[in-house]
Amino acid sequence: MSGFNRDGFNRRAILASATGGVLWTGLLGRLVQLQLVHGQDYAALANENRIRLDPAPARRGIIYDRFGQKIATNKRNFYVMVVPEETENFDATLNQLASLVPITDRKLDRLRAEVRRQARFVPVTVAEDLSWEEFSRLNVHAPTLRGVYAEVGELRSYPMGASFAHTIGYVAKPNREELDDLIMQTIADLGVAETDTITRRKIRDRLQSIYRHPDMRIGRQGMEQFAEAHLRGDSGFQRVAVNAQGRIVERLDSSDVAPRRGGDIVTSFDAEIQKFAINRFGEESGSAVVMDIESGDLIAMASTPGFDPNDFVSGISHAKYNELLGNDRTPLYHKAYDGVYPPGSTFKMVVGAAAGEAGMSPTERIYCGGHTRFGGRDFHCWKRGGHGSMNLHLGLKHSCDVYFYEAARRAGVERIAEMARRMGLGHVYELGITGGSRGVVPDSAWKLEARGEPWYEGETLNFGIGQGYLSTSPLQLAVMTSRIAVEAAKHAQSPRLIIGGMPTPTDDAPQMEPVAEEILERLRAGMYAVTSEPGGTALRSGDIGNGMRLAGKTGTAQVRRITKAERATGVIKNNALEWRFRDHALFVSYAPADNPRYVCVTVVDHGGGGSAVAAPIARDIMAETMRRDPMKKQVFTVASPMAEGPAVSEQGAI
Repeated sequence: MSGFNRDGFNRRAILASATGGVLWTGLLGRLVQLQLVHGQDYAALANENRIRLDPAPARRGIIYDRFGQKIATNKRNFYVMVVPEETENFDATLNQLASLVPITDRKLDRLRAEVRRQARFVPVTVAEDLSWEEFSRLNVHAPTLRGVYAEVGELRSYPMGASFAHTIGYVAKPNREELDDLIMQTIADLGVAETDTITRRKIRDRLQSIYRHPDMRIGRQGMEQFAEAHLRGDSGFQRVAVNAQGRIVERLDSSDVAPRRGGDIVTSFDAEIQKFAINRFGEESGSAVVMDIESGDLIAMASTPGFDPNDFVSGISHAKYNELLGNDRTPLYHKAYDGVYPPGSTFKMVVGAAAGEAGMSPTERIYCGGHTRFGGRDFHCWKRGGHGSMNLHLGLKHSCDVYFYEAARRAGVERIAEMARRMGLGHVYELGITGGSRGVVPDSAWKLEARGEPWYEGETLNFGIGQGYLSTSPLQLAVMTSRIAVEAAKHAQSPRLIIGGMPTPTDDAPQMEPVAEEILERLRAGMYAVTSEPGGTALRSGDIGNGMRLAGKTGTAQVRRITKAERATGVIKNNALEWRFRDHALFVSYAPADNPRYVCVTVVDHGGGGSAVAAPIARDIMAETMRRDPMKKQVFTVASPMAEGPAVSEQGAI
């Protein structure tokens, strides 16, 4: 598996961020105009009171699974805020607050530094996500603290914890760099001349107070980032009159602008199947994809281990974040969407199809004696004693490498690569989330560009067993499997994640040129033999209950060879290597075998063989999927966003 995907912030993320920036500019333009241009209209009220413009962030849209279970929602946020210029002594006020609610010394130092960097009328959030007891203690014990405000807002909440963290992402406060970028973009959009330094400074100061509102969060990663503009909605604002002590004495309701709540999103996920898949992996690392063959709906897209997105909402500690970063099992990494692996023997159906189109008969016999010689070197089968006489059916059933070496040689690199793309490999599917890996489908042109070398015929043989330069994501393998399982006359769907609340992102995947049904029937028969005929490499994983069986293909993706030095020390088996050097285990499947409806792909990182590890996990996930049969149930629907009252509850100074 590759490292973190540095292309995660790709054109889709950039587009989402740019759209969000436009909406922010609209809101902030209104606020700045009100505060700087029309502020004089309220001079009369300012004789005894001051006008304060309180941002009212919109309630963020909810993300649901297909049946209405909340994946991302909102909860009440009790917080305390301080306006430094209104305090008699800011440091003393902080110390008093620290005696009432938990505030670390590190947080106190950060708050003092923050106040030194910005205008003193800009409020700072001292503590948030307080318990009711802590919030009540503030109100009871500190009624005379000037410039201190105890308020109630909303925080993002992820009730299912790590289950959907990689796909849904999380929200967090804008960091200093993001704040600066947003402010500069807004000033530019307002058309303020660069020479008008006074106005630009005033706008910057006011924008800081808006952006630092305790409820202000922006999407980070996944759907939260991609759909930021849709989920966030349009913030509003309230004008209030406050006295010298900062207490609200009047609400100027006639001039309020109500926020418009963010739009909801319904995903194709079945939360129960997603959770089942993650739990089924136990202590193993890896991923699982479950997809409906007819619609392309992603029923589950699990990556494990994961992380709790709730930890990021109010700011994750450096220690916890470094622990996640340093974990060898990469809990921050979306293995199902960003991860790329050599597909190993799960790629043999593609090679079989390419060879069939090249004229190789599926009934032709190829002898496997344990190896074949080509270009002056031996290419070994995984079964050193050999499989004997093989055809396509037996080659898939026994996963014979020698048969597919010959099939690859007959087909050639260009035909295999073209078939791989037709089967859905080598493409980043637009799901409505950030990230995604294209992988590599190599051909002679790719190698010349990437390596500056010609393609050697011996490399075609490695290509034929899913090794070499080839790399694929688990999601791509799910698409490949669905295009084998579906009849050639039917339309092969691309995966879909968003099914309600906002338009499904348009995917530019090329339409699959149909493979002859005769070839597909042979591939399906071979996959059925893998799980249902004696000698099949996953015979124990075919039964999914209620008289149904799945069809599938095992795969083992080599990470590296055992060295001579290691063999000299007695290391002769892959499972004796360090965990990070062991082979990956893969299994691709569809069910029911006689009437395909769902695809399930499992990849177990450094799990060894696909038949022993990945196939049993897929079997159990598929059995649960057929038991629940989510595509037979009515899908949850949501209404369009609408204007609402402020998301923030009644507020006032302590």
